Amino acid sequence: MHDRIEDFNMPDDEQVRIAADALRMLADPTRLRLMWALLQGEENVACLADLVGARPTAVSQHLAKLRLAGLVDSRREGTYIYYRAADHHVLPLIEQALSHAVHATGRPLGNEREESAAGG
Repeated sequence: MHDRIEDFNMPDDEQVRIAADALRMLADPTRLRLMWALLQGEENVACLADLVGARPTAVSQHLAKLRLAGLVDSRREGTYIYYRAADHHVLPLIEQALSHAVHATGRPLGNEREESAAGG
């Protein structure tokens, strides 16, 4: 049936599972914010918690899930653990999702805490 579609390729089961797992991990607002921050550069839990507006314990739990999914790596430096995006292939996916949000809201990406503080 699909022989008529030129260059038709169906991903295999493992590829589909990995992609679905990544999308599932990114479907949480806090994890999406964490990944956006980590795609900008390496950070520790305290800084990430401040950036995403969550408690450090919650951020640590989200980071553990992202690590298990292979989306985040970490390294230890003294008493600190620094996290970074493990795979930059997710950047265009996140950019497209956020671009859709910009289009849907009619507002540019921005820090809502700064807007709130400014009275906006």
